[in-house]
Amino acid sequence: RDHVQAMQERKALHTLLAKRQEDLPPRRMKDSYLEVILPLGSQPEIREKYLNVHNSVRFGRILEDLDSLGVLICYTHTKQEMQQRSPLSIVTALVDKINLCQKIIHPDCDIKFTGNVSWVGKTSMEVRMHMLQQHDGDYRPVLDATFVMVARDPENKRPAFVNPLIPESPEEEEIFKQGELNKLKRIEFSTASLLKMAPTAEERNIVHDIFLNTLDPRQEGEGTVSFRSRKLPPNSVWIEDAKLKGLEICHPEERNIFNRIFGGFLMRKAYELGWATACSYGSSRPFIVSVDDIMFQKPVEVGSLLLLSGQVCYTEKNYIQIRVHSEVYNANTKEHHTTNIFHFTFISENEVPQVVPKTYG
Repeated sequence: RDHVQAMQERKALHTLLAKRQEDLPPRRMKDSYLEVILPLGSQPEIREKYLNVHNSVRFGRILEDLDSLGVLICYTHTKQEMQQRSPLSIVTALVDKINLCQKIIHPDCDIKFTGNVSWVGKTSMEVRMHMLQQHDGDYRPVLDATFVMVARDPENKRPAFVNPLIPESPEEEEIFKQGELNKLKRIEFSTASLLKMAPTAEERNIVHDIFLNTLDPRQEGEGTVSFRSRKLPPNSVWIEDAKLKGLEICHPEERNIFNRIFGGFLMRKAYELGWATACSYGSSRPFIVSVDDIMFQKPVEVGSLLLLSGQVCYTEKNYIQIRVHSEVYNANTKEHHTTNIFHFTFISENEVPQVVPKTYG
């Protein structure tokens, strides 16, 4: 469909928006519950898209599917009987957490995704999803994911109200309460940013210990020890030498219905760069353990130059923590804007060198 025409048609949906949340019928958790099968076992022809070179499933593809499913669950929660088309634009605000409980996802066994809305604010919804894979006739858990989606008006310009959620059992009340706590934790986390607050005493000590550990002891006797005379401890790598960069040109093929780049595509690309960064750092195959705090700060327009920077920012034994920073570059204005920050935790087959920061920053 022509996207310009489609966006024009969406303007007419404004009249269907609720003026206040109280005007919308409340929903139950089971109203938005969905189950989707990805038939990798029973339909081998779709396997190619999901296969990696190690003969297991590409996790980047799973991220794309979770993102699509999260949006679909929210549309199910907000669906009105009489409306043929939803006036809401539902977009991914953040990925709160994805935890994996198995290293390998098999490419020849069916996968089942389940999920529902677990918490609702005025304009945002938390979605919990689970992925299971069939083994010997049983579906066994592979991962749990928590996404936060926000509802916007038909043109994706301002927030829009969503149906309230009513927990029906003590167990559901517990789930709902956890969603509320997650929200408070995120608010607290954003106010504790280093751009707003000084580091804590404990953080300062950790940083200073690392600094003292990297001073060049040969300089000390002469009384000329300086901030600049630094030495890399054994089996370590300077943080500035543990980077990898990537570039994507954002083609129309990857757009969503709002003519912006699909969030799942951005997640897949960031994950793949993160994996490559961990792979080249640890010199062996890394496995994803957890995905954390993916913030979608700005939408990415079609035609953008998307610059991705992978950085090893912490290591411990076999574990590698990777931060991927994503920004768009406008070639006409020469401006850079951060769109996303991703955090991935990998476990490597072998123990990895320790990553050490050189500057206080």
